[in-house]
Amino acid sequence: MGRKLAFVLASSKHGAMIVNRFDYRMVDAEHGYGVGFQILETAEFDQSEVEMALQLLNLRRRHHGDGVVAIDCGANIGVHTVEWAVAMTGWGSVLAVEAQERVYYALAGNIAINNCFNAFALHAAVSSEPGTMTIPNPNYLVPSSFGSLELRPSARNEFIGQKIDYAANTVVIRKLTLDEINLPRVDFIKIDIEGMELEALEGARQTIDRSQPIMLLERIKTDGGQLTNWLETRGYNVAQAGINLVAVHSSDKTMADVKFN
Repeated sequence: MGRKLAFVLASSKHGAMIVNRFDYRMVDAEHGYGVGFQILETAEFDQSEVEMALQLLNLRRRHHGDGVVAIDCGANIGVHTVEWAVAMTGWGSVLAVEAQERVYYALAGNIAINNCFNAFALHAAVSSEPGTMTIPNPNYLVPSSFGSLELRPSARNEFIGQKIDYAANTVVIRKLTLDEINLPRVDFIKIDIEGMELEALEGARQTIDRSQPIMLLERIKTDGGQLTNWLETRGYNVAQAGINLVAVHSSDKTMADVKFN
């Protein structure tokens, strides 16, 4: 009996990438979304966002020196992680965190296959407190936008392409805070975790106060006003960048090269 294959190896602008060929949600007959969909259709994923992050990392290096540390929360299969690690070879490192176990395996594989010896992966959900949490276990053989999966049920859960069972078909995973990792230096934090962005910030208070990193936060499933208020009360300048917010601390020398409207 044959086995249906989901994960395949693709040659992309980001390097060789393990992608799930079922990672897509079609909007109509021609248009869809999903990390796998974009890579297999266009050989790249959100290149403008990747380039913006790389520019910010380079600016942080210019003003703070080598040893740049970036954290990729909700790393998915690692497009940002690999791009950052390759670009920062010799002067920076990346910590990537992904909650979905099967997606995490692809992330780790992409780090390995692209020889990113300055990148490290953790299988966990980033939150406001350490511990464990129960999350749904989707069918990775059913076409769905797996990066859009929300770890908690709500009345506004996005339909990703398949019905998600939050009651029975679940797994228990580690829940961590960025503060418990206790990195002495953090320069850049990307948070794209499908509605849990504020929780991640709450669990990173000490890290943020200590290092005042540049931050890139997805805002489409979290109250943008609450995110902005949280950041501004801690001295950050905040600007919209598509579906994200870019935040740079007012005391950061990087502000000299970043334009805010």
